[in-house]
Amino acid sequence: MPAPAHFEIHCDDLARARKFYAAVFGWAFRQYSGPPMEYWLIDTREPGAMMGGMLPRPGKLAGLQPPNAFVVTMGVASLDETLSKALAAGATLAVPKFGIPGIGWQAYVLDTEGNVIGLHQTDPAATA
Repeated sequence: MPAPAHFEIHCDDLARARKFYAAVFGWAFRQYSGPPMEYWLIDTREPGAMMGGMLPRPGKLAGLQPPNAFVVTMGVASLDETLSKALAAGATLAVPKFGIPGIGWQAYVLDTEGNVIGLHQTDPAATA
C-alpha cells in the first residue's frame, strides 16, 4: 500500500520559516539546487522519520480559510512545552489544547507562514 514518503511546507518567507521550525522542533535545513525555485531540504533529525522540503508558497493564503492541504500533526513529548515554544517563536494558537480520552492531548497552531500544524502528546490518561 502507498504511504506518505515526503512532506513539504509552503512559505511566504523561507528564512523566517526555517528559524521557526529550528526553534520549535530542532530541525536542520540544507538548500537544494535541483528544482527551478528556491528549495530547502528538511532533516527532522529523527532516525527513520519522513524527511521534507520547504519552498515558496505558489499562491497567497486568504486569511483563516480552511486548509487546502494535508495537515501534519507532530508527535511531541510534552504538548505544553512545545506549544509554549511554538508561540514564543511566532506561532498563533488555532485550536487550544484538548483531550482525546484514552489517547492523548492535541492542539493546533498556525506557523509563521499561516500553515496549520497539529501537536499531539500521547497520554492514555488524557480526559476530555
